[in-house]
Amino acid sequence: MVDEPEAERLETEQEEEEEGGPVKSFLEHLEDLRWVLIKSLAFAGVAVLACLLGGNYVVDVLKWPLTRAPARHSPQLQTVRFTLGTNQLGIFRISTNEPFAAFFGTNKFVQFELEPVVVGTNLLLGANVRPDPKAGVGAEDKLLIDIINLGPAGAFIVATKVAVYAGLVVASPFIFYFVAAFVFPALKMREKKYVYRGLGFGAGLFLVGVAFCYFILMPIALAASAQYAQWLGFTANQWRAEDYISFVCKFMLGMGLGFELPVVVLTLVKIGVLNYAILTKARRYVIVINFVLGAVLTTPEVITQILMAVPLQLLYEVSVWIAWYWERKAKKREAAAAQAECQA
Repeated sequence: MVDEPEAERLETEQEEEEEGGPVKSFLEHLEDLRWVLIKSLAFAGVAVLACLLGGNYVVDVLKWPLTRAPARHSPQLQTVRFTLGTNQLGIFRISTNEPFAAFFGTNKFVQFELEPVVVGTNLLLGANVRPDPKAGVGAEDKLLIDIINLGPAGAFIVATKVAVYAGLVVASPFIFYFVAAFVFPALKMREKKYVYRGLGFGAGLFLVGVAFCYFILMPIALAASAQYAQWLGFTANQWRAEDYISFVCKFMLGMGLGFELPVVVLTLVKIGVLNYAILTKARRYVIVINFVLGAVLTTPEVITQILMAVPLQLLYEVSVWIAWYWERKAKKREAAAAQAECQA
């Protein structure tokens, strides 16, 4: 005869193994999937259109890490900003050893302003050299790079990329809700419980990963990229807008997805697909995968790969430690239960 607590436990386990939702035919599942795709595409389209209309604000947000990127300017180089009226022609660095460098004075940051001058009945082009007002305080410690557009269709391509990246981020909660509503009825109660927990932690970790990349890693990566180009002898005063937007968006998205690694691993551990022994043996392969992700989701440059791979590997090590703790706790619970049965 089974006692009452044991009966309650068996009833609870039976409820957890039950599946939710009605049983549907294959065609009904296809119909549900069709509506999931339609609703997801509709929300994504609206979000992309909204971000396309507000593309200038999104670009300002993406350019913020560049304004915070640290840099070390050589004392032998003078930064000259060439302008024509209100238009900026470009930023150039000129060696102070050049003969014509004396024309720009001794200031570290100079604005060379071209402006029309009326002399009698003639309209001439004059030049004015003055300290750069945009340099500001602490300009020697900041990375001064122009984001430029090369080509008549470049601005439209950049705006489209910005709208697609930002629109997918804005629409992702709705898309995920539609997908979850389609998949969750097929899960067992026990699986749903772990998935719900994983979703809560996953959303938080994704935002933490994006914020960590945006506020900390991105300025360092941009500064390292510029310094590396200068070390190779290339000028790093101007970057193509299309390349910059792609790099920033891929880097932030990749870091956000990378921070989901503990959620995925620990959910699989709870379900029983993985355990501590498997995670320990897979460590060497995960290191390679993290560097591959750093190469795919960022530019193929060593510094940014390391900046992305190291946090991902640390998160994996945390996951391995948590899996070990769970297994140790489960073994102690089983040992205590076995000892209680022996005493009974």
